[in-house]
Amino acid sequence: MGETMLVRKTSSADASSFDDESGERSYSINKGKVLTKTILSAAAGLSILVASMSSSSAGQIGYLGPAGSWTHQACLDLFGPSELVALTRDDLFKDYKSGALERACVPVTTSVVGVTPYMDAVLELPDVVIVAEYPKMLGYSLLAKPGTKLSDVKEVLAHPVAFEEVKPWLEREMPNAKRTEAASGGAAAKAVANSETNDKASFGPKVGASVYSLVSLVDGIEEGPHNVTRWWVLGRSMPAPTGKDKTSLLVDAADDDLDAILRKLVEAKVRVLTIYERPSKKSLETHRYLVEVAGHAKEEPLTAFLRANPAIRLLGSYARK
Repeated sequence: MGETMLVRKTSSADASSFDDESGERSYSINKGKVLTKTILSAAAGLSILVASMSSSSAGQIGYLGPAGSWTHQACLDLFGPSELVALTRDDLFKDYKSGALERACVPVTTSVVGVTPYMDAVLELPDVVIVAEYPKMLGYSLLAKPGTKLSDVKEVLAHPVAFEEVKPWLEREMPNAKRTEAASGGAAAKAVANSETNDKASFGPKVGASVYSLVSLVDGIEEGPHNVTRWWVLGRSMPAPTGKDKTSLLVDAADDDLDAILRKLVEAKVRVLTIYERPSKKSLETHRYLVEVAGHAKEEPLTAFLRANPAIRLLGSYARK
């Protein structure tokens, strides 16, 4: 997304569930801007890319459920409704690892809460291949039972991350509404649908209205480049270079070694875009670093760099959005 250099450090102490899609707080050094036009065009371009990747092999596409979640909406944007399977976190990664799923869609970063726990789950997969990324601006809908008016709503339900993302609107428009946390946007919508009264509403993607027979009272809440989630699509084989690609690398290193690794990248003329620091689960002095760089692993200078540094793990190369 433009010429952006990010350095993120996250703390597992802040983790919660996110959609099942939640994240950890982060700080960033951002030398560029998120381009609204780029985000808006991502769905169309990536849908074409994903269609071309999947034309030669049939298989189910797994996503973090339940139906009506933001990951459900992202999969509808990318793949359409066919062959989508809503799964729990454990089943999603188990089925991808076993080969039961051809593809899996996983939220990995958000502009509001930083890195999600699902990034760590992806990094732990032994043979993962990231084949696409999908950044999406989130505009929440306020969903209620048919016949409900905005003035009727006394209680709003949402995932904790959703409450953070709609907080400015909620405090301005519904400051006195009771706030009840739900496990996901889909779970919040389902609870509203099952309610015996018309005084409840939920925040989530608009797809929840069709899934749970609700209506939208307000659309586009807090939509904008300040509220973006990025998903990875996990597949089986690396797509061909497009001319504007990103490559994800995994580096396990002691703190003292990071400087040397970055120096190697600079000397090889590999442009670093983002670095995410993740816990190694071994000691305080060692970390895992997800390093996102410009270029494709099948093209120079990355091909030579990876050949010269076999300890650095290639996670995937894909079109940069």
